Amino acid sequence: MALSAEHAEGLGDLYESITETARILGVDPRAEIEEEKPDEDETLDGPQEGDLDYDFEDPEEEPEFTDDRPLRLAVVGRPNAGKSTLINHLVGEERLITGPEAGLTRDSISVDWDYDDIPVRLFDTAGLRRRARVQEKLEKLSVADTLRAVRFAEVVVLMVDADRGVDKQDIKIASLVVNEGRALVIALNKWDTVDDRLSAQRAVNDVLTRSLPQLKGVTTVPISALTGQGTDRIMPSVLAAYELWNSRIRTAEFNRWLSAVTEAHPPPAVQGRATRMRYGAQIKSRPPTFTIFTNHPRGVPDSYMRYLENEMRRDFSLAGVPLRLYLRASKNPYVDGRKTKKQRLTERNNRR
Repeated sequence: MALSAEHAEGLGDLYESITETARILGVDPRAEIEEEKPDEDETLDGPQEGDLDYDFEDPEEEPEFTDDRPLRLAVVGRPNAGKSTLINHLVGEERLITGPEAGLTRDSISVDWDYDDIPVRLFDTAGLRRRARVQEKLEKLSVADTLRAVRFAEVVVLMVDADRGVDKQDIKIASLVVNEGRALVIALNKWDTVDDRLSAQRAVNDVLTRSLPQLKGVTTVPISALTGQGTDRIMPSVLAAYELWNSRIRTAEFNRWLSAVTEAHPPPAVQGRATRMRYGAQIKSRPPTFTIFTNHPRGVPDSYMRYLENEMRRDFSLAGVPLRLYLRASKNPYVDGRKTKKQRLTERNNRR
């Protein structure tokens, strides 16, 4: 069957052929798929309010790395930031093409490597430019391939050109990594060409704190991928970020912390009614994710959620790790099983 996907020629014939084949196989192509209702047991998953012994189970959590399940590490950044050069230096051989020209890497390339008996799968990715500058179809496919590598990775190393500093595109890439919930390490490449290193380091920290407060305290490693300066600190920083990414906090300890921070700075009231956060628990790791039961889940402002995140990073040493906080409505013991005044009046009128 001849067709052109770009010009939409022959797609109608293709559709008719697919539907006819489906009918021959006994499948109705126009039948609607019924949504499966969750079982009653599934609705009970997660912590029950007040259960201080709750402990979640993570099916993806693995105690050790193996050849079948290596540490997945992606290296991302702008074009010509030194990503391929860094990977070549880490593995100790010229596995990837490098050069002064930008855009030499078009696809995400995986490289298997062992670091201190830890199997690692490195992903070299295409440079990410601003969306307005991405015009060619090949580059669009390369960008999509890079985004898939970020989602597949567990830890991401963001390469930043120390000569140029952190710009808007670097912030967007870092924000993408955080939104995907991946652990992040920032490598300041070409550090050997920087004259005033103290000012450069301060400028990077100021930009990250101002533009991405959720990354406050993220590890930054000054390196030179070309000479190898500082590259020996990359993997220890990656493993430390991975450990924080897998952090677990006991439910009882978390509730003691929640009680202390809400007492020190109570959440704002909603329509004159006090907002109370009665209970919370960690529901998953990778990244650390928590649910908190409150009587006004929709009335808690984002500023207060940021306050909780900042306090959590400080008190539990989770600097630079993506955190997820979700609010759930807690049950009101004074409402369950009782009828409102309007309901009582309605029943009384119906009896008359």
